[in-house]
Amino acid sequence: MVERNAATAVEDGVLIERGGTYELRFQRRFGHPVERVWAALTEPEELKTWLAEAEIDLRKGGSVMLRWQNREQADEVMRREGIDPEEEGDTGILHGTITELDPPRLLEWDGDIHGTLRWELRPDGDGTVLTFTSTMDELEEKFESMNLAGWHLHFDILERALEGKPFDWATDWDEWGMPRWEEHHRRYLAALGNA
Repeated sequence: MVERNAATAVEDGVLIERGGTYELRFQRRFGHPVERVWAALTEPEELKTWLAEAEIDLRKGGSVMLRWQNREQADEVMRREGIDPEEEGDTGILHGTITELDPPRLLEWDGDIHGTLRWELRPDGDGTVLTFTSTMDELEEKFESMNLAGWHLHFDILERALEGKPFDWATDWDEWGMPRWEEHHRRYLAALGNA
């Protein structure tokens, strides 16, 4: 196991390479009870405020479909990084199956993009600690820091959404989203030694 620790702050993610798999791991504390954070992870109207338009059949074996609302912005970021989005295929829609479910503590699904996504919640005083992992069979080096920065930004947006400030990709990206993504990306590039 090789841990390429990209964390310079407690909320930063880490990249772990283990026997041919890659795991991105984040741990974030939110000042809201478990039930509130669980709703943000599982209810389509809540998911839309921070992650993606969603269809979710919340049962073990149920289906998950996420349509990322930031597809145009992600394509823009890839082009800026010298990557042709057309060559990467359709990375804007995830289709998956729920493999583990223990409401309101654990949700895991296997998806056709981003691999296995696992969301674990535990109470912490009046708040919640979320441990998130994305486990993939492959992760090209050019995408390591981009994926870490992307998930980091989504968790920043989740924090805003939990505070009642849903993110609007059409209006909030240029002023708040992109500068924040760039800041995270630079930090992860440097921490992973890819700068």
